[in-house]
Amino acid sequence: MMTTSHRARLWRPALAVAAAIAVTAGVVAAAPDAKKQQSTPKLSLIAASTSVTLTSWKEDPGVYLDLGTYLTAENAPFEFKVTRKSYKDPVVAQQVIREGKTVRTKTLPKGLVKDFSGLPDFVEVTITDAAGKKVLSKSEAFCPNNASGRIRPDAPAQSKYPQSCPVNPFTLGSVWGVENGWASNTYAGYYSAPVKLKAGKYTAKVSVAKRYRDLFGIADKPQTVKVTVREQSMEGPGGSGGAAKHGAHAAGHSGHGAMRMPAPAAATSGAGPSYNVGHGPYTPAPPALPWALKKAGLRAADLGDRSGQTDGSRKAPAEKANAKRPTGRATVPDVPKPDLRSLPAYGITISDGGNDVPGKDYLAFSANVWNAGPAKLVVDGFRSPGKKLMDAYQYFYDAKGKQVGYTPTGTMEWDPRPGHEHWHFTDFASYRLLKADKKEAVRSGKEAFCLANTDAVDYTVKNANWSPDNTDLSTACGQENSISVREVLDVGSGDTYSQDLPGQSFDITSLPNGTYYIQVLANPEKRLKETNLNNNSALRKVVLGGRPGARTVTVPAHDLVNAN
Repeated sequence: MMTTSHRARLWRPALAVAAAIAVTAGVVAAAPDAKKQQSTPKLSLIAASTSVTLTSWKEDPGVYLDLGTYLTAENAPFEFKVTRKSYKDPVVAQQVIREGKTVRTKTLPKGLVKDFSGLPDFVEVTITDAAGKKVLSKSEAFCPNNASGRIRPDAPAQSKYPQSCPVNPFTLGSVWGVENGWASNTYAGYYSAPVKLKAGKYTAKVSVAKRYRDLFGIADKPQTVKVTVREQSMEGPGGSGGAAKHGAHAAGHSGHGAMRMPAPAAATSGAGPSYNVGHGPYTPAPPALPWALKKAGLRAADLGDRSGQTDGSRKAPAEKANAKRPTGRATVPDVPKPDLRSLPAYGITISDGGNDVPGKDYLAFSANVWNAGPAKLVVDGFRSPGKKLMDAYQYFYDAKGKQVGYTPTGTMEWDPRPGHEHWHFTDFASYRLLKADKKEAVRSGKEAFCLANTDAVDYTVKNANWSPDNTDLSTACGQENSISVREVLDVGSGDTYSQDLPGQSFDITSLPNGTYYIQVLANPEKRLKETNLNNNSALRKVVLGGRPGARTVTVPAHDLVNAN
């Protein structure tokens, strides 16, 4: 199979709506005695409230059906390891059951889980109106990583699991989990399309699908929630005056990407951006806007990385840079080092030069370079007073985390263009469009990058960090007047630059139609020290067609990954 993309059209991002719902103490029974705890989780579907009020916006008809239902885990975590050997192999999901120091797995039925976004068709939702007539019936996927909060006071203070399920089409491995004593929101967030409901009173019935009840031993106890739907206008009271002023949040887990308007309501569920700054329970946050929803026309949105946020789904402090340049002789010790790898390009589309360069045709794409470990990549930049460039250094650490060496590794430069406006590490990656014979046709001018952990590419590799810290671009990549910055690419995570950003495209105006390959090449000048320099290139086949001003691109499937 293959996908053909014509010139991207402008679009208006859909607005999600979320109701602020918290899991309160007392909604489930008290925790069992620690000595009697079992190794397998006891799972229950609960409703945080017996009623919710949802909003239907006149300008963007539809209701985002966050009903405040949660899956709770008692006795043990509800954990999964989800992997694929290669893009030629299907996704395999295994439940992980820990019994003291012993770990065993239970493989889920073949074909049940097809990607890394969660358990498909996990909950079933039925809506009836005030007269008892069924007006809606749908199923929802469930991401166990929608960590929402604790359900008892002696539960772990923080969930050890990642805060979202990855949706990058080239993800290789993921870890899902509901922490012991925690509850995870069953709402699918941005994965779930809004539903058509008129203003009025409704009753929602939510239940876990039978195949999952049988598979995981979940009791057949549906939850009933009274729903009030109200209709509001973004232009009226409480409308755009409230929503728009909050500003846009970065879309998708393409952290360096276009902006998306936040939900015109409290940002407390998967429908809007969520924050975890260490106070209170996690908000029930599914991943932010999936890449698939971006490909139709992100160019209509304002470009830029919002200060303090990379992917709309989380906010965390970045690692602080050293205050002074390293001293002593530069050395590259024999300790674990990062392994940079490129993912095949995706989010591929045709765009034009707009008013800036009219008459041009561009092939735009998203690209990701990730770190397979076993050590994180740490690069510090130091600025000499009055100089435009920072001197960059790569740091090395022993098994205990102690810095044991460093080496100069190029420079960092300030990028003032809209959509960037932060410090970029030069020569981190290179983009090239190759002809059918694999010889270079066009090279992208982009060779400098701000490093941040925007995508969970494979959290099953050795030393993968499920909760990377430097997801805050406002500190990770600095400001124009910064004296030093630290940029980190942690183990298991990748850094996506989406197709709407400057430099993420090739000028194809004068290229003939035919077959080409987009090459994403990590560490092209080999300035960074790695464990392996032979896996830095990834190719994605594309076929250009059409005519000048109306070019098309056809993107064949990459093995089993059929996503452009």
